[in-house]
Amino acid sequence: MVSFRLVKLLALLVFVGMLLSGCAGKKAPVDVSAASQDSPAAVRDSLRAKFVMTIVDSLGKEQELDAVLFSVPGQRYRMELTGPMGIGVASLLWTTEKWDVVFPTEKIYVEGVGYMVGLIGDNTIPMVPIHQVADLFDGILIPQNGTVMSESDSAGFHVVREKSSTGMVYAYGKKDGNVEWFMRGGRDGKPEVLRFSGFKEFEGVRTPETIVFERDGKMFLKIRIKKVARNKTFSPGTWHLNIPKSYKRIGA
Repeated sequence: MVSFRLVKLLALLVFVGMLLSGCAGKKAPVDVSAASQDSPAAVRDSLRAKFVMTIVDSLGKEQELDAVLFSVPGQRYRMELTGPMGIGVASLLWTTEKWDVVFPTEKIYVEGVGYMVGLIGDNTIPMVPIHQVADLFDGILIPQNGTVMSESDSAGFHVVREKSSTGMVYAYGKKDGNVEWFMRGGRDGKPEVLRFSGFKEFEGVRTPETIVFERDGKMFLKIRIKKVARNKTFSPGTWHLNIPKSYKRIGA
């Protein structure tokens, strides 16, 4: 059985991963051509993504989780995480009315409203912008409407330093038309880096197959995208998250 401590650790890493990838906005990646943006495959509609998350603890031990994301950008999202033997670790459902995160093994849940998901003042489930979750799987890797502060070339990369509309300063490196890394300062000043590799076409959209998350120079999370399907029709049950009355609400 998965312990409450492990569940919360998994939730932390999942949401931190979302936060890092959620630096992106609703803008096509810099390496997508105008022609591909106009193609039907590039239209952002319903999306289903299957992926594998590798979590690395403080001792360097790795654990894999299978995950699936159902997304109708800006309207509703569903994410399912499963561990060994197909045991459900967490389920997330976000709609414009409310959101819930359920941990079935521990029989607990979190709920709230708004586009920020998580617990205020609780670092185990930090607040993150849920609208950004699907962007990573749509090949969107950098923030929207960033203002260029400087550009240079280093170690084979074209390096761009920008400031987002919210004031966040970040940098990214491009090589052969691809954004291969993204870096910004973390909450404690330590650098947070995303490294993108294995670019391939997922239904016509060029997307990195592997995303490695580093903090202070050490990997703590890796995502490997297995499949992305767009323009899907989801059953009504996808948007219903059952929460038994016996489950305890946390963060109330």
